[in-house]
Amino acid sequence: MKTKAQKVQAVKDGAAALSKSETVVFTDFTGLSVNEMNVLRKSLTTIGATMRVMKKRLVRVMFKDVGVPFDEKQYEGQMGVVFSPKDAIETAGMLVKFGKPFEKKGFFKIVGGFAAAEKALVDRVTMVRYGSIPSREVLLTQLVYVLSSPIRSLAIVLDQAAKKAPTS
Repeated sequence: MKTKAQKVQAVKDGAAALSKSETVVFTDFTGLSVNEMNVLRKSLTTIGATMRVMKKRLVRVMFKDVGVPFDEKQYEGQMGVVFSPKDAIETAGMLVKFGKPFEKKGFFKIVGGFAAAEKALVDRVTMVRYGSIPSREVLLTQLVYVLSSPIRSLAIVLDQAAKKAPTS
């Protein structure tokens, strides 16, 4: 049981992390082992994100201080709050990738999020969709392929025409 001073400090620490974050993702980590949580935390550090286990009531107080209404009753399970300086696509993408092996067991899932730029809560479905979008690098690679495909096809056609053309 935490003392009131510890709870106040947890809210202050959470508010400080929130002020530095572009994206916050709420997760339900029920069923994960300590080792799996450590793997998750370590993978989050690669993008500069941190994860804190917080009581939903304390998360409500933290968001109240920022002026965002947070209803803790709409979230189930134990709350893991991921604070990230990266955008929602990158942060949620990492969490979706991490959660794939646990999906069938129902051990880990994204339950919502917060977009700092809009100062708006994001629902579970939207946050999972963000996580399903390919990374920027993958999208740029696909764009280059699509743009270069007609040129490559034209080069092949011209090469074949040059080979069939009678030589004089």
